Amino acid sequence: MAGYGLVRLERGERGRITPNTAFYTLLDQHLETPFETKILGVTVTVERIDMTDDEQIIAICRRGRSLQAIPILDLPLPKPRPAGVEWIEAYRCWAAGG
Repeated sequence: MAGYGLVRLERGERGRITPNTAFYTLLDQHLETPFETKILGVTVTVERIDMTDDEQIIAICRRGRSLQAIPILDLPLPKPRPAGVEWIEAYRCWAAGG
């Protein structure tokens, strides 16, 4: 995606850069958090993006004192969309094979 310039890529397990670690790095650097969205009709705050040991990108969501990790592929996107959300859309397109 044009206009973003250079980004610092994080290395995954064993020091290699994988597509998931590259997308995680882009999301971490460009997705504006926190933002609110609804999950199963309940408003939650997406506090940050993280990656599991098996390189699954997740959103860390909070409601009150409760935290829940939601795979970024399953996260409902809010309207208006936060800055950087196009990287979630690009990741979803890549993950779907397109």
